[in-house]
Amino acid sequence: MSNVKNTRDAFVFGFAVFASFFGAGNLILPPFLGLNAGPDWWLVALGFAISAVIIPLLALMGHARLQGTMMDFGLPVSRWFSLLYCLSVYGIAISLPVPRTAAVTHEMAVQPFFDSSSLLTSSIYFGLVLLFVINRSTVLQILGKYLTPLIAIILAAMLGVGLFGPSETMLTGVFTSPLLDGLMEGYQTYDALGGVVIGGVVTISLNIKGYVSFEDKKWIIVRSGIIAASGLFLIYGGLIFLGAIFSPEFDRGISRTALLSGLSLETLGQKGSNALSLLVALACFTTAVSVVVGTADFIKGLFNESRMAYMITAILSCLVGVLVGQFNVKYIIDVAIPALMFIYPLTIVLILLNVLPKKWRSKSVFRWVVLTTFGFSIPDFMRVLWPSELLNNVSDMIPFSYQNLGWVIPALSVFLGVNLVGRRKGNQFRNS
Repeated sequence: MSNVKNTRDAFVFGFAVFASFFGAGNLILPPFLGLNAGPDWWLVALGFAISAVIIPLLALMGHARLQGTMMDFGLPVSRWFSLLYCLSVYGIAISLPVPRTAAVTHEMAVQPFFDSSSLLTSSIYFGLVLLFVINRSTVLQILGKYLTPLIAIILAAMLGVGLFGPSETMLTGVFTSPLLDGLMEGYQTYDALGGVVIGGVVTISLNIKGYVSFEDKKWIIVRSGIIAASGLFLIYGGLIFLGAIFSPEFDRGISRTALLSGLSLETLGQKGSNALSLLVALACFTTAVSVVVGTADFIKGLFNESRMAYMITAILSCLVGVLVGQFNVKYIIDVAIPALMFIYPLTIVLILLNVLPKKWRSKSVFRWVVLTTFGFSIPDFMRVLWPSELLNNVSDMIPFSYQNLGWVIPALSVFLGVNLVGRRKGNQFRNS
């Protein structure tokens, strides 16, 4: 393959990966962070970028090395672990971020104009999702190619106008640890999970496109990831900054969706705000269809390509969407926290291990580090789900546990310890 073709395809896949990560529901998170961060917006942006940009980019780097599927990320632990991990990721995806797209659509594009219930919105929304999933229409793929650039243009206009926005001093930030608060909010983008899933899709797409060279595919995946990550960083950072500089204009009790709508109204006027609401609703819909199709395809593959398995998964996913999607966005974000405390540490560890040089990531390292991460994530998970004095006492003994990062030091210690023991055994074997 020529360098010109590789470069062109890197940009093509880079924009496609950006569009895949750029879920419209994620747009409601950064401005709210900026509103509450004030002058500390840059620290919050850095923390948000770690979990919502850098970790997803590393996931793509891992795929560049593995060049397989999502299952390959957990295979060094065991096949059963990898399968359970994949099922957990897809289960969380259809239970939380997908229903959230309906809630965002209702709050931004329906509620301001129509006096209808959220249950009606989610029912119609997922009825249409099911229709498109069953028919696997290419209309949304075509539509998606235009939605992302249009939203990006509107956001760029918002940011451009916002730079010349209000001259009042930003409100004082309310975060005690802006960097960590930004990092934890980045979990709500689900971008790390997305990176593990999307990288496999890119690999398959490159194979279909005729690439056979391992190095060519690696080159394209890495550079497309950098292109996508750069776009995400600019959008996320810009929206956080916009929320901060306009903080005197809004009450801190405002909802995330109302804040995004309010910012678009302040910067672009009523027509611009309406256009953004419509585009966000359409982009949310395409995201929901894509995730449900991906989940149904995965289950279908487990049952010998059974069409019945695909249909049942699609129907159940949409029913869950109707039930959860009728709640407001804040509620869905809040109830997602325990699930994210469970799946995100495992995901981050799997991503980091898969990007390390081979000599540092033996099967023993994978197994012990993953087991340690899982064990030390339980207090974080349980304390959010079921607070108690006992759990607080346990958390007191674990560094960074109150920041929901109690797994970090133990996992790092086990990683270093297992590698050290392995190297000593190797040296003894060679010297004997």
